[in-house]
Order: sequence, then structure tokens, then C-alpha cells
Amino acid sequence: MAKLTEKIGYGFGDMSSSMFWKVFSYYLPFFYSNVFGLTLVDAGLLVLVTRIWDAVSDPMMGVVADRTSTRWGKYRPYLLFVAPLFSIAGILLFTTPDWGYGAKLIYAYVTYILMMTVYTGINVPYGAMLGVMTDDSQEKTVFSSFRMFFAYGGSFIALAAWEPIVNAFKGLGQTTASAWQHAMIVVAALCFVLFIACFALTRERVKTLSTVSVGSDLKALLSNRPWWLLIGAALCFNLFSTVRGATVAYYFADIIGFGKTLDSTLFSFHFSLLFYAGLFLSVGEVSNMVGVAITVPLARRLGKKSLFICVNAALIVLSICFFFIPVTPAGFWLMLLFQVLISILTGIMSPLVWSMYADVSDYAEHRFHTASTGLIFSSSSMAQKFGGAIGGAAVLWLLSACGYTPRTDEQVAAQAVISQPESALLCLRYLMSFIPAAVALLAIVVCYFYPLTTERVNEINRQLKLSRNKSGNE
Repeated sequence: MAKLTEKIGYGFGDMSSSMFWKVFSYYLPFFYSNVFGLTLVDAGLLVLVTRIWDAVSDPMMGVVADRTSTRWGKYRPYLLFVAPLFSIAGILLFTTPDWGYGAKLIYAYVTYILMMTVYTGINVPYGAMLGVMTDDSQEKTVFSSFRMFFAYGGSFIALAAWEPIVNAFKGLGQTTASAWQHAMIVVAALCFVLFIACFALTRERVKTLSTVSVGSDLKALLSNRPWWLLIGAALCFNLFSTVRGATVAYYFADIIGFGKTLDSTLFSFHFSLLFYAGLFLSVGEVSNMVGVAITVPLARRLGKKSLFICVNAALIVLSICFFFIPVTPAGFWLMLLFQVLISILTGIMSPLVWSMYADVSDYAEHRFHTASTGLIFSSSSMAQKFGGAIGGAAVLWLLSACGYTPRTDEQVAAQAVISQPESALLCLRYLMSFIPAAVALLAIVVCYFYPLTTERVNEINRQLKLSRNKSGNE
């Protein structure tokens, strides 16, 4: 049984990754189109191309990590050695050079590809560690829950603080572009410290050895039916989150507007709270943490597959209802309530999916006799990034097709109100409601055919323990 400090240490790793990932997912499209100065079409193509490359590179990293052997283990060393590059790449990504449009576009491609490559180099081994820190399926769910609890905690910090930090640097006389860069420097420094702490506090306990060729590993992976189904379901989940998340900044700028407040009276005390994108997103991150906290007991009671389906069914209902919320002071509170409920559900999904990947890894070892934990877990990162690539690009392209008008740097700084065409406003409302609902429905259809039930996983774990003990005694 692992110590609490190790579970916390493991959580620090995704706390770092998520601080970067959420800023990328929620603010990078807005940054490219409204601060960096790219057109919506170019920004959409950039997001799609770079994240597809990033997704394709994940299995490559998984193969390399599976064949790494050091005194620190297979996967932990990458936390130590890639962490500095991770922080530097993030800073370069949010740097706006004073160049012509063509040169800036090339710079954006180079820095985004660099960032996503480095992200793969540290995040794939980090994810694969879950498969070798314990051989108990339930404890893997516990580790996964700690991971996601801290991930959402990091996301909350990054999203709640991002706009205030940017505004603080603006208050010091910096331009909007310079303020965004310096805000990322603050986040990057914290991320570096968290990855080093993750390395120091964790250990690899399960010894696995890849004794087959890369070709055999890939052949086994492509023959792994549960892997294919979980990839599809996870892609849908990440697409759901990315579409909503990437739309929020636009939704608040053009549907909600600037300067709106949440007003209420409690025990004769009246308070007013600014209703802005960062508040909406950060409240969602706290709610995600609640979802993570209840994942383990729910998974034990319902089983992982059944829980996955139930959560997505609830997401469909809530997403559709979000469309009908009025843009009024009372409606703002209702939007916040729905964000809380939706985020609790997505908070359940994250550790659940990672734990299911650990089960797929055990299935692969049992069925194909291949220790390809890194390759299996890299596929989860691949699905996440494909979902992000498709979702992020789709948001930008749909807005462009519907006639959305981007703001200039001066308009962003002044929080200027722009008259958008009705088609663009309707598109934003669909991106927060019916489109995510359709994606959640597709996730249910895919997961329905997923074969690794609780009983099947328990039997696989029992047989694996026998075979590992036998190998250890030989």
C-alpha cells in the first residue's frame, strides 16, 4: 500500500501538466486570434496541424519509454530531465515577436510544435507510471483520483489567476503581448518545481520487461479491441471538454459581455462579484475536484463502464439545457450552477478514463504477453490531443464560417464591445450546448461495446499476479 506522500507526489505531476494544458486549451486560440495577430483560419489550421503531430508522436514516446532502463526506473527519469525544457517551451509559445505576419506564422508553428513535443516527452512517461506504481486495480483508481484532484487544483490556480496576472503586468505599463508572456513565465516556474517534486516523491514498484520487438508491440496494440474502444470513448470525452473550454472566452466576450456581475443578498449583506471567463472556468475546476473525490466510491458501486455511460448521459441533458438559459442577471447564476454540475461530471470522467487505461494495459500483458505500458498510456495522451486538435480547430473554423469578427490588440486591451452577426452568436451558443451533447452521445455508443467489466478485470489481475510471482521465483 503506497504512502499518502507518494500519492500526493504523483498528483503534483499532473498539477503541473494541467496548468499548462488548460491555459493552452482555453486561452491559446483567443491569444492567437486576438493578441498574437493570426487570422481565425490560420489559427485553426495551426492548432489542428500541431496537435495532430503531437498526437502521432505519443506512441513513439511510449515505445521509447517502455525500453528505458535506469536506476530510477523506466518512466520517472523523464520527469527530472524534461522539466526545464517544458517550462522554457511554454514561455516561448506565449511570446509575440515583433515580426511580419509570415514570419510570425512560422514562429507560431515552430514554438507550438516544440511545446507539444516536449509535453509528450514528459507527460507520456508520467502517465505510464500509473501502471508500474502498483499492481492493484483499485489502488490504481486511487492514484488516478489523486492525480486528477491535483490536476484540477492546478487548473483552478492557473485559470483563476491568469487574467489577474495578465492585468497586473498591464498595470505595470506592459503591452498586452508582453503581459501574456510574463504571465506564462510565472506559471512555467511553478510547473518546473512541481515536476521536480513529483520525481522526488514517487517510486516505480512493478517491474515489467519488454521482451518483444517494437513491431510485435504495435501489432498487439492494433489487435487490442478494448484499446480501440477506449481510445474512441476518451477522444469523445476530450472533444467535449475542449469544445466547451475553447468557446468560453469568446462566449463571455460576445454573449455575456464585459463588466457583468453576479449580485445577491445573503443575511442582509449584499455582494457583487464580477462574472468573467476566468471565474466561470476556475469554478469549474473546483467542481472537477469534487467529481474526482467521489469517483472511487462510485466506480466501486457501479463499475467503471457503467459509471462512464451514466456520466455521459447526464452531460447530454445538462448541455442541452444550457442552451435555454437566458442572458440575464438570474441567468448568470443558473449558468454558474450548470457549470458546477457539468464540471463535477467531467471531474468523475478524468480519473475514470486513466484507470481504465491501466486495466487495458493489464489486459494487453495478459492477452498478448507484452509489457507495453508506455505505449498503452501514450494512446490516452494521443486521444486527448486529437480531441484537443479537432475541438480547438473546429471552434475557430465554425466561428470563421459564421462570420465572427476578431478583436484587435487595442480592442482586447480596452475590452471593447463588438457587434457580432447573429449567426456568430448562435454558433457560440451551439458550441456551449448541442454540439458537446452530440459528442457525449457518441461516447456512450462507443463505450457500450467496451468489454472490460469489473469481473473481467479482477480475473485478469488474479492471473497476472500468479504469472508475475512465477516469473519472480524462476
